[in-house]
Amino acid sequence: MKVKATLKQIAKELNVSVSTVSKALNDSPEISEQTKIKIKEYAKLKNYKPNVIGLNLKNRKTKTIGVIIPNILNSFFAKVFSGIEKVAEQKGYNVITCISNESLTKEISALEILSNGTIDGFILSVSEEAQKLQDYTHFTEIINDGTPIVMFDRIAEGVECDKVIVDDYNSALNATQRLIDLGCKNIALFSSVDNLSVGKLRTSGYLKALENNAIAINENIVFRTDSEEDLKNAIATMPSGQMIDAIFALEETDTVAALKFGLKNGFKIPEELSIIGFADGILASRRLTPSVTTVSQHAPEIGEKAAQLLIDRLESKEEEELPYRTVVINTILKERESTRS
Repeated sequence: MKVKATLKQIAKELNVSVSTVSKALNDSPEISEQTKIKIKEYAKLKNYKPNVIGLNLKNRKTKTIGVIIPNILNSFFAKVFSGIEKVAEQKGYNVITCISNESLTKEISALEILSNGTIDGFILSVSEEAQKLQDYTHFTEIINDGTPIVMFDRIAEGVECDKVIVDDYNSALNATQRLIDLGCKNIALFSSVDNLSVGKLRTSGYLKALENNAIAINENIVFRTDSEEDLKNAIATMPSGQMIDAIFALEETDTVAALKFGLKNGFKIPEELSIIGFADGILASRRLTPSVTTVSQHAPEIGEKAAQLLIDRLESKEEEELPYRTVVINTILKERESTRS
């Protein structure tokens, strides 16, 4: 499908303002005939189509935000949603939520259904299938049609829009370094999210920390999988008697799996086995015994910032042409009973 140009893109190519392009395409008497012809011809060449829904809503906003999350059972996404809802309510916006269930088809369907005039803009985290296939055309088409998108956590690097992320790479590097500083040398990696951008970044941080400390990579204790079930099966293949003194887990269910592994195999935690996991939910951090040291992503803050970015763009004047922003939320390491003091 040929990508449609936007007013902003046309303005940038012709070195004029978005307002000038808009007025020229609408035959405003403020614009010279020569400029009108130039802009109209270029718009036609670039397959520009006016967003009828957007025009109709220009003075009649729905005051509704569409939120698409990959998995409602993941406490991280639930907490992000709470942050979105908090800011939306403060600013007088309603929220409609859809679940993609990690499906590209469902993600596309949700975008199409809600972008028919139901909502003013989207906040979303990219589905597992879209990231696996690197298929982000549906996002670009929505944005080109004039509906803004803010991505959080899992993002599409090639799509120009506002984004809210945590520094997964450095957070993982620092967490692994913390285990090394505690005296751990045989640090296992548990990952069920290797097919996701966040999983790849966290793994890279883990590997870099080992490299920085001249610790050789032991493939027998590095488990990079794409699902909770695959991780469970992979862990079962660990050679009998394999020495490990720490586990770095890349997601909440991985963190739970790490603790279960340690207890099942008779490790004293944290004396013989230290565990750090990426987790924002109470399952891994406080409901398990012992409680687990976690990298906290500040999920509610991610949601609040994403909602603020979207609302700022929705309420800005067209002439302002707000630049796209990528906001990085700092993580913190919450020390609990699974690491030595």
